[in-house]
This record gives sequence, structure tokens and C-alpha cells, in this order.
Amino acid sequence: MNLHDLKPTEGSTSARKRVGRGTGSGLGKTSAKGHKGQKARSGSKKNGFEGGQMPLARRLPKRGFTNIFAKEYSTVNVEKLNCFEDGTVVTAELLKETGILSKIEKDGLKVLGRGELTKRLDVKAAKFTETARKAIEAVGGTAEVI
Repeated sequence: MNLHDLKPTEGSTSARKRVGRGTGSGLGKTSAKGHKGQKARSGSKKNGFEGGQMPLARRLPKRGFTNIFAKEYSTVNVEKLNCFEDGTVVTAELLKETGILSKIEKDGLKVLGRGELTKRLDVKAAKFTETARKAIEAVGGTAEVI
């Protein structure tokens, strides 16, 4: 196979519309813009201007805000940690490798306390809830903040 043999898959691309190239093309005369009016003019901007009426985006009330200082953690409950053997050192990287986590968020891993833990594990995470810490230490494991 060579570069000149490569072609897009059948039906994945379509030819661009060449408007204003005569009536025989089906897109001549008004060039698919209809007759007159603001939208038929050259340089027409159709981006939320409502002809002088107060735009919808300004009529509706605004609520809430985005906290730029909010922490983003990947979360996992202690019940999910039962799949590891006794004495395993559990980190965010290990959870990602095993498929328990799909993505490690920028602020690291937070361990939550739902469920029961039956294995003695050494868990290293950025944050633990109080119930998660108690559950880990109740079975003889350690909860280390990194």
C-alpha cells in the first residue's frame, strides 16, 4: 500500500456545496438563502441577535458560579478494595491499572467509607473520610495520606 492508494471510506465524506454557480446546479440564483431579508445579506450574523428584542440569554436569570479553588478527587469506596490480597499497598496508580478507576483526577484519590472491608491493606491516598479510615484500621490496615 502506498500513500496514493489511500482513500476515505465509502460514504464517509461528501462534496462541499458550491453555491451561486448557475441555476443548473440547483444552488444558483439566491444561493440557498431564499429571497431578501436579513439572513440573505452578505456579512449576516445570526448569533443570538433578536432584532432589538432583549436576547433570551439576557432575559433568563443567572445562578451559581464555578469555584476555581475546588479540589477534584477520584473517589473509591472501601468495599471495592476487597479485590486485593492481604498486605497489598493500594495507590491511585494501582487502582487505575486494575480498572477500578478510569482516571486519576488532578488532586489525587479520596477513599470513601461505604461498604465493609475484609482485607488488611495499606492504602495511600490524598484524602480519607473518617468512616473509611476507621474501616481500614479496624481490620489492621493503614491509611496513609500522601
